Amino acid sequence: MLINCVAYQEGKKLSDIPVEDISEYVKRSDCFVWVALRDAEPAELAEMQHEFGLHELAVEDARVGHQRPKIEEYGDSLFAVMHTLEMRDGELEVGEVDVFVGTNYVLSTRNRSQQGFLGVRARCEREPDHLGQGSAFVLYALMDAVVDRYFPVVDALESELEEIEEHIFTKGSQRDNIQKLYQLKRKVVTLKHAVAPLLEAVGKLDGGRVPPIVANTKDYFRDVQDHLYRINTSVDSIRDTIGTAIQVNLSMVTIDEGEVNKRLAAWAAIFGVATAFVGVWGMNFEIMPELKWKYGYPVALVVVTTVCSYLYYRFKKSGWL
Repeated sequence: MLINCVAYQEGKKLSDIPVEDISEYVKRSDCFVWVALRDAEPAELAEMQHEFGLHELAVEDARVGHQRPKIEEYGDSLFAVMHTLEMRDGELEVGEVDVFVGTNYVLSTRNRSQQGFLGVRARCEREPDHLGQGSAFVLYALMDAVVDRYFPVVDALESELEEIEEHIFTKGSQRDNIQKLYQLKRKVVTLKHAVAPLLEAVGKLDGGRVPPIVANTKDYFRDVQDHLYRINTSVDSIRDTIGTAIQVNLSMVTIDEGEVNKRLAAWAAIFGVATAFVGVWGMNFEIMPELKWKYGYPVALVVVTTVCSYLYYRFKKSGWL
């Protein structure tokens, strides 16, 4: 679906234009065209390919979708893929933004995402001096918006981790904690898959051989790279903390199992002593003096009870019961 199709001249909005006129404006050296699509159909991408002269491999990637975050150079144009992340009802939903950038055009298409970029367009139009730098600044603005939306996701994951950590030492919550930690770990891995490849890709726009189309705006992309680096560091910290929390939780499970085993061993010892006494007196030998003693039975009960009580006292004092 077409969201916007606008021509700009010297950093100012010239007019909304029909799709069939894009190629005419692209030919003008003093203009650039910014088109935004949402969940583009193959026919729409084919039409845009014809109007902008897009590289067929980049169009194929956009058509197939589910690409790894990357920035690829095709002649005098760039093709960027970024992942959008949204927290909805505690689940992390992943979308994709594909951006085609040429000397005098920008085509962005977002898929599986409810987050629009109308605010980005409005911001650029409020800054004509920056927008006058052309399509490279628009690429920066889109990328900056996507990356800035990662920060609330990081905050949400950190809050979720802190909540789980508060219940690590709560008895009986180990199974629930393990499930929550692994669910959180999956979200962190999803965020890592969005951030790490993009961090590597943006580095190509700041150092080494910088593509000519972004040569004058590489300082802006350095800012994006710095944000990605901070997010990537936070993600690594969360992953390490999750690993530690899982180990602590498993240790708590082992400790609880040890406590149970100690209790079982203590009760087994107590009943073992009682069984030994009863077994001796239950052999019913003819010559055993206890058999003819009228106080034998109560004395036997007193002995068994006394020994078992003493063992219970000793185990209780040592913390086994």
